[in-house]
This record gives sequence, structure tokens and C-alpha cells, in this order.
Amino acid sequence: GAVMLILPNFGMALQAGVYLVVMYLKLPVVYFLVGRLLSGLSGDFNAILAGCFAYVADTSDRRSRTFRVAVLEACLGLSGMLANIIGGQWRRAQGYINPFWLVLATNLASSLYAYLFVRESVPPDPSAKLLTSHHHKAVWHLYSTGGNGSEGSGGFHRCKLWLYTLCFFLVVTVHFGGRDLYVLYELSSPLCWGPALIGYGSAAQHLAYLSSLLGLKIMQYCLKDSWVALVGLASNITGLLVFSVADTTQLMFTGYGLCFLFMAATPVLRSKLSKLVDPSEQGQSVYVLTYMFKSVF
Repeated sequence: GAVMLILPNFGMALQAGVYLVVMYLKLPVVYFLVGRLLSGLSGDFNAILAGCFAYVADTSDRRSRTFRVAVLEACLGLSGMLANIIGGQWRRAQGYINPFWLVLATNLASSLYAYLFVRESVPPDPSAKLLTSHHHKAVWHLYSTGGNGSEGSGGFHRCKLWLYTLCFFLVVTVHFGGRDLYVLYELSSPLCWGPALIGYGSAAQHLAYLSSLLGLKIMQYCLKDSWVALVGLASNITGLLVFSVADTTQLMFTGYGLCFLFMAATPVLRSKLSKLVDPSEQGQSVYVLTYMFKSVF
């Protein structure tokens, strides 16, 4: 709900504030840990991701859920693309301090927006406790019994939960685990890219979030979600094959172009998992996916 979006954003604003104080006063680097501690105790980016995806799952119907989740995925890609293009240039022009003022303002604005305009998607439970192991037990119960979802039951339903979760883990591992490998490959011979080309390559990769969103929307008119995911995986496989033999800049960017649908699979997997569980269990499934996402990312 709204609280899951307000607290983490405010905590990240506190982190940015601590970073600014450290930079202005030129304090030892160890004081940066104070900011990280404040952000971590409030949930950090993990809680924002979990809150956003759970909120979309709660407020969307089964038919539109896949596309709405894809919109969130595209937001991650768009923000990453802009950060790669703008962030480095801004830092070189004005140093580190001014960009962190923007971070502070953005997180405070996000907290204020969530407080004023985001309505609770699930009625709060007055008996809920702040410190409890209930949520961890609920996650275990979900994956050990199959939950209370309407699609299937018993052992088959539980197997589908585990298989979709495993698929999501493997796909995200390839997507985000390979990012550093791309940079290392581009820095080494025969490509020997400089900072500018590496930035453009990263921007091209993030641009695929938007092309995946558009492709997913078009493919949903004529294909089932499962086939959309397979097309996305085929796009990623084709791009990776080109990367493996790329020895020129043109061929490397051809690989990025072939990966234009590589993010079409993850929103489908998120949507499939959310459809397998009861509305009251949305947060538990999203928690598991977000934990895996951040562990790799």
C-alpha cells in the first residue's frame, strides 16, 4: 500500500541528505554507512519495487495485469537509460553534489505523492504487528502448499509456483548478471570501447525496455502470454549469440538491436505468478520475486 511507498522513499531521501552532509563537510567516507543504514531500515529500493509491483497486481484485473507490470519494467529501463546518458555528463560538469540534490528532491517528491494520491489497495489490519515472523511463515506456506489461488490446486499448483519462480530467477540472472560482462567485453580487445561508447551501449540496452513494452502490447493481440514470453526469450538468445562473435562496434550494436524484446518475458512471469495466488497473497509472491531481482541486480 501507500505506506510501503512512503517510508522507503523517505529513507532514501535521508540517505541522500547524509551523503550531502558528508560531501559538504568532507567527512570520512565511513559516514556514508549512516545513510545506507537509514535507507536499509526503511526498506530501501527493495521495498519500493515490492510495493509498486504488489500495488499494480492488487489494482489491475487479470486481463490487463501483464501489460501494467510491463509498464513498470519499462520505467526501470527508461530511468536507467536516462541515468546512463545524463548522470555521467552532469558529474563531469559539476561534480557529485548537485546530482545528489536531485536525488533528495526526487525521493521527497515521491514520498509526498504517495501520501497524497496513492490509496490503500488492501484494507489495513488493526491487529497487525510491526515486528513479526508472520510474513516469512506466509511465504513458506505459499510455496509449500501452493497457496489459495484459483488456478489449480494441490501438488500441481505448487509445482507451477516453483517452476515459474525458477524461470523468473534464471531469466533475471541472465539479464542483469550479464551487464557487467558486457562492459568488460566492450573494454577489452578487439572492441576497446571508451566511456562514451560504453554509455551509448548501456543506453541501447535500456532502450530495449521500451521496445519490449511496445512489442508485448502488440503481440498480446494475437498471441497468448506464454508465447509472448517465448518470443522475448528468443530475442535475448539471438542477441547473445551475436554478442559472442562480435568483433566490431557495428556488430555489437546489432546484438543490442536484436535484443529489442528481451524484457518481454519477465512481466509475463510476474503476471503468471500473481494469477496463481489469492489476492491476499500477492505481496508474498512479489516479495520473493523482488528479493531475487535485487539479489542479482
